[in-house]
Amino acid sequence: MKNQFIKKITLLSVLIIGFVSCSSESETGSSTTDDVVTELHAAYGQFNTEATDIYLSSGGTKVTIETTGLPNHTSVYWGSGNALYKDEPNVETTPSLMSSNNNAATITVDATPNFTGSSVSTQLNTIGIAVSGASIFNDQEGNGALSSAATSLDWTGAHIGPGVYHYHLEPKAFTNNDANLVGILLDGVFLYGRKCNSTGTYPTGLDASGGHITATQYTNGVQEYHYHIINELYSTTGSYIAFAGPYKGY
Repeated sequence: MKNQFIKKITLLSVLIIGFVSCSSESETGSSTTDDVVTELHAAYGQFNTEATDIYLSSGGTKVTIETTGLPNHTSVYWGSGNALYKDEPNVETTPSLMSSNNNAATITVDATPNFTGSSVSTQLNTIGIAVSGASIFNDQEGNGALSSAATSLDWTGAHIGPGVYHYHLEPKAFTNNDANLVGILLDGVFLYGRKCNSTGTYPTGLDASGGHITATQYTNGVQEYHYHIINELYSTTGSYIAFAGPYKGY
C-alpha cells in the first residue's frame, strides 16, 4: 500500500510539473513576445536614405520613420532653379517644396501589424511615408473630394498643402503600373503598386482595404498581408488613388 501511495504522489507531481511547463511555453509564445522583432523588414531597405532615418523602437515592437519629406525625384514643386525642378505648365501650383519649409514628418508604426482589431478609417494629413521620403495622403482634399484639387497635382500625383509635399495618386516617379513598393502606412502595412509581384498581373480578390496575403519581393517566399493601389481610375485625373482605406492593421 505504501509503495502504491508513493507512486500516485509521484505521478501527480509529474502531471503538475508538466502542466506548469506547458503554461510557461504558452506565455512565451504570446502575441506580446511575438511582436518583438530584432531587425527591420527587408522592404525598408528600399526607402530613400538621404531623406529617411528608419529604426526599431519601443524595444523592437515599433518602427520609427523620420523623414525630411523631400523626395528624390523631379517635380514642378521644387521651384525654378533647383536641380530637380520639372517644368509643368499645366499644374496650378501651391508653394514650392523649398519655400514651404515644413515637409519633415515622423511616424511610428507597429513592427508587426495588428490584425485583431477593427478596421479604422484613414484621416487627413500624413497616412504613410513613401519610399521617396515624402508623405502619402488619402483620397480627400480637406474635407472634400480630391477632384477639387486635381489641377494642382504634379506629374506623379502630388502637391503641397497643408505644408508637406504629399501623394494622393499613384506616384509614377517610382511605381507606374507595376508591383513596386510604394511605402509604409500608419498601421505598419506596406503599400505596393497596382500589380502583384507573385503573379505579375493585377491582383484579384482584394479586401475592402485593397489588401491580400501573398509573398512579395521582400519576404523571401513567405506570405504576408499587404496593400495594393487599386486598379480603378479616379475621377478626371486619369490616375489611381494611392490609398483610400480603411486601415487593416490597427
